[in-house]
Amino acid sequence: MKQIHFRNTGRFLMIFLLSILQLSLWAQDSTSSHSSNSVTTKETTTTTNWYMQPWVWVVGGAVLLIILVALLRGNSSRNKEVTRTTIIKDDKS
Repeated sequence: MKQIHFRNTGRFLMIFLLSILQLSLWAQDSTSSHSSNSVTTKETTTTTNWYMQPWVWVVGGAVLLIILVALLRGNSSRNKEVTRTTIIKDDKS
């Protein structure tokens, strides 16, 4: 019973958070018909792509290297030998 209650609570919280997000985005809308003032501004911006930054390539290479080392090192555990001994006691007293 408690699991159903928590599941419904999670759904309610998700709907609530998405509604708050929608309200904040709707408040940012600048093309609203409620505004009677018309202001025209010209703005020049220069943008750079995130993948053109050198630190992104360095971090990506380091992560790839760590993943490769972890994958290749994990195969060494197959070469270990495991010995098991089973002892069965016969109670004939």
